[in-house]
Amino acid sequence: MNAGRNFDSEFAAFLRELKARNDIVEVIRSYVSVDRKGGNYWACCPFHHEKTPSFAVNEADQFYHCFGCQESGDVIKFVQEIESTDFMGAVRILAARAKLTVPENNFDTEEAARKKKKRDNMSKILLDTARFYLGNLYSGDERAEVHLQYISGRGLAPSTVKKFGLGASLDFYSLPEYLSGKGYFREDLVDSGVLAANDKGRLYDALGGRLIFPIINAMDEVIGFGGRVLEKTKFGKYKNTKETLLFDKSKTLYNINLLKKLKREQPIKDVIIVEGYMDTISLYQAGFKNVVASMGTSLTKEQARLAKRYTDNVLISYDGDFAGQKADLRGLEILDEAGLHLRVVPMPDGLDPDDVARQGKEAYQKCLDAAMPLIDYRLHSLERSYDLTKTEGKRRFISAALKIVKTAESESVKEELLKKLRDKTNVSYSALERDLQSVKAESADEEQELPKERISEAAAGTDKQLKAKRFILAAKLFSAPYANELDISELPLGDETHIVIAQYIADREKKKERIRPSELFELLDENSAEFNAILDLNYGDKLSGETAERFFFDSVRTLQIQAIDGQISECNAEYEKETDTEKRKEISRRIFELIQKQKNLKRRN
Repeated sequence: MNAGRNFDSEFAAFLRELKARNDIVEVIRSYVSVDRKGGNYWACCPFHHEKTPSFAVNEADQFYHCFGCQESGDVIKFVQEIESTDFMGAVRILAARAKLTVPENNFDTEEAARKKKKRDNMSKILLDTARFYLGNLYSGDERAEVHLQYISGRGLAPSTVKKFGLGASLDFYSLPEYLSGKGYFREDLVDSGVLAANDKGRLYDALGGRLIFPIINAMDEVIGFGGRVLEKTKFGKYKNTKETLLFDKSKTLYNINLLKKLKREQPIKDVIIVEGYMDTISLYQAGFKNVVASMGTSLTKEQARLAKRYTDNVLISYDGDFAGQKADLRGLEILDEAGLHLRVVPMPDGLDPDDVARQGKEAYQKCLDAAMPLIDYRLHSLERSYDLTKTEGKRRFISAALKIVKTAESESVKEELLKKLRDKTNVSYSALERDLQSVKAESADEEQELPKERISEAAAGTDKQLKAKRFILAAKLFSAPYANELDISELPLGDETHIVIAQYIADREKKKERIRPSELFELLDENSAEFNAILDLNYGDKLSGETAERFFFDSVRTLQIQAIDGQISECNAEYEKETDTEKRKEISRRIFELIQKQKNLKRRN
C-alpha cells in the first residue's frame, strides 16, 4: 500500500498554505452549483449522473464526499479530477488561483522529480513544434502552397486557422534540425512523439508532409498532433502522434480547450461529439462552438466522463455511413452508462458534419433538430438495411427491430416504439406486442443472483466485523461523543487502510490535536474504496443518537470477541506443540479464561 506522498517540510508547509487560501466550497462552486443544507454544502455530483444531490462538501474539515459514487478527496484531489490532470497540475492551478509561487524541488520521490522534468521538457518540445508548424504555413515557402490550397478549399477563414493553430509540415527533416538546434535531448524528442528514428537511427518528422492539427488539453497545453496527408498515398489519410506521457487519445477530446473556455462564458446545454478534426473546425466556424471530436468512432469511458464535466447532454454527429456500423452504435452505450443523455444526429447518406456545415449553419441545424435517442436511431439505422417493400425484407426487419425494442428501459418507451414500428410496417400493434413477449433482448445480460443460503457463516461473520470496524473508525474520525473514551489502538484492525486511519487518530489524540479527516487524503492511496466506505457513514443521523451509540458499543464488543477468537486459536496451537504437562495445564487455564471472557461479552450483546 502507498503510504501517501512524503513531501519535504518546505513543500508540506506550502501545501497547507495552498489549501488555506483555496476554500474547498469556493473552488467547487466555481465548477458546479452548491447549496447549503444543515452543516454541509450539497451539489449534484460532477463525477456521475444524478438528479438528487448526494455530493457533500464539508466546509469545516475541507473535504468532499459523494454518497452516490463514493468519490471523495480534498481540494487538490477535486481539481485533479475535474480538470483531468495530475497532482502537480492541480497544485499549479490552485497556486495560480491563490497567487502563490510553487516551490521548486518539491516532489516526494526522485522518480516523481524525474517524471516532472521529463514532462516539462516534452511540453516545451510540443509547444515549439506547434510554433514551427504554424510558421511554416505562412512562411511563403512554395511547399506550403498545397496546405494553404487545402485550407482554402475547405472554406476555412484565417481567423479559424489561427484559433485552432493549424500548421504545415513541409518535409521530414527540417523539424528535427530545428528542434535539435534548440538543445533538446534526442530521447525527449522521440518520447514526445513528434520525431521518430528510421532504420539507420536518423530522426525524422513523424508527420512529415502533412497538414497539422495541434491537440490541446483542457489546461491549454499542446499534448500531441494530428496530421492529414494532402496527396494520394498508401498510408492512412489521418495520423496522430504516438501515445506518450502527455498524450493518450482515449483520455482526451479534440477542442476540449475551447469548450472549457465556452463554459466559463456561458452555460453549455449540450455538447456535439464528432469524429474528426475537420468536422470540429467546420462546425465551430459555422457557429457551433460546443463541439469536440473523439478522434475516431470508438468512444471510451474516459472521454464520456470528460464530456460529462461540461454537460449532461451529448449529441453524437458522425458521418452518414455511420448508421450501418453496428459495433460503433453499441459503443455509444458507453455514454449512456456514464449517465449522459444521448441523442444521435442523423446525417444525409455519404455526407459528414463538415460537408453539411459548409452548406451553411441552417443546413446543419436542421440535422440537429432531427436528433433522436439512441434506441430510436438504432431502429432508424436498421430500417435502412432492409427493403420494406418486399415481404421477406419486412419480416426480417420486424424480427430484428423487436430485439431492439425489447431493450427499452420502460414500458412506455416500448409502446411508443411499437407504434412507430406499426406505422412503418402496417402490421397491427397487437400482433407486434404479442411477438415482443416472446423475443429475447438483443443485448440483455442474464445475471443470476447467488442464493442467499450459499453465503457461508464465515462470510457473514466477516461482513459483520467489517461493518463494525468501519463504524468505529467513522465515529472516531467525526468525533462522536460516545466514542471519546475508546483507545482505538487496542482493537484488531487487519486492513491496511484501517490501520493507517487508526494510527492517525491515535496520534492526534495523544497530541490532543483536532482530528481532521481531510488530512487522511495525503496518507492513503488515491481512490481508497475502504476510506470512501467509512466516509459514507458520515451522512444524516447515522453517527448520532441512541441507536448509533448502541451500535458503536456493539461494534466494539464484536471486535473484542474477534480478538479473543484469535487469542484462543493461538493458545490452541501452542497447546498442540507443547509436551510439558504443567505448561499444558497453564495453557488450558488461559484458554478457559478467554472462553469465559468471550461468553461474558456475548451475553452483553
